[in-house]
Amino acid sequence: MSGKALQKYLDKNLKDMKEQKIYNEISVFSCGNGPIIRHDGKELVNLSSTNYLALSNNPRIIEATIKATEKYGAGSGGTRALSGSLDIHEELEIKLAELVNMEAAITFQSAYNCNIGAIVAIMDSHDAILSDTYNHSSIIDGCIISGAKIIYYEHSSVKDLRHKAKSAVDSGLYNKIMVITDGIFSMDGDIAKIQDIVDIAEELDLITYVDDAHAIGVIGQNGSGSGTHHDLVGKIDLQIGTLSKAIGVVGGYVAGSKDLIEWLKRKSSPFLFSNSMTPGAVGAAIEAINILNESTELIDKLWHNGRYLKRELKKIGFDIGQSETPITPCIFSNAEIAQQFSQELLQEGVYAKILSFSTIPLAAARIRNIPTAAHDEEMLNRAIKAYKTVGINMGII
Repeated sequence: MSGKALQKYLDKNLKDMKEQKIYNEISVFSCGNGPIIRHDGKELVNLSSTNYLALSNNPRIIEATIKATEKYGAGSGGTRALSGSLDIHEELEIKLAELVNMEAAITFQSAYNCNIGAIVAIMDSHDAILSDTYNHSSIIDGCIISGAKIIYYEHSSVKDLRHKAKSAVDSGLYNKIMVITDGIFSMDGDIAKIQDIVDIAEELDLITYVDDAHAIGVIGQNGSGSGTHHDLVGKIDLQIGTLSKAIGVVGGYVAGSKDLIEWLKRKSSPFLFSNSMTPGAVGAAIEAINILNESTELIDKLWHNGRYLKRELKKIGFDIGQSETPITPCIFSNAEIAQQFSQELLQEGVYAKILSFSTIPLAAARIRNIPTAAHDEEMLNRAIKAYKTVGINMGII
């Protein structure tokens, strides 16, 4: 594409997004991502952070970041396969494997890289992947890049999964078949039916792959995710998670058997060709896991706040869907209404963003609210009052 052709393409599509009211303004803050944030000189109740346990602002995490940076430097200095493997990388991986009750783990620069790196390292054009229609875009991208046949099954439909899995097996067309699901679906806050998925996988000899980005630090024993939550330790082949949400730092991991991790260390492109996690991030993630292992206080507070916000918004008259977790969506009839609602909330002192139109259908636009362990009742009541005011003013409730 020539320079003029590119500009023409950009002009048209940016204009279309603005006219359709789906152009996402990116906000810039002058403080850390806590329960209260500063934006344009105003203090706002923040309901758009995935800092579930408020660990990114925890003094112990900050101190661990500083100490690791002072000892090892600002960057790792190389890829893990060359000179970028530090002893604290291995310490973190051991702690992650212990937390999620797996044999071993491998860390990546982000959970997005985990999904690209793990799926592509295992699946190829001779294989098939059964993917829930609500799976995260990083999963979808990994499936596409792998070249495997992608077979979508209806969201959380055990019947449709079983039918399509059996058809794929009976066809004899594929060397291996994987079933992939989010552990917690980030748009609606519902929990995947992992027990049913594992039962089908064992019956039909499928590889099981669970993305716990929104589950780690939220469900399971001490926040260990889907394996312990569903009492399926040792039954999930690959458990993927992020270190950037409940853990409060940045990076991601894949946990599984020792052989799986050995394979990924030699075949996963993001591991082989990108510099490893910074020492500061690694030190912070280790300390976050220490905090999870010490107490469930933060997780308990997160769930208390989630139940409170859901109950009050539902009582007012908002459609909060079928969330089973602290994720609290407010669903609107179209993206334009959701966008306007978000802007009106801002004027009332609440930061709650509409989810990207590319992530969800326009007709099911929603604002995703996430109360964290750091919110107190006064903050949540301010948000609830703002929702009620804007809802009445816009004629929604």
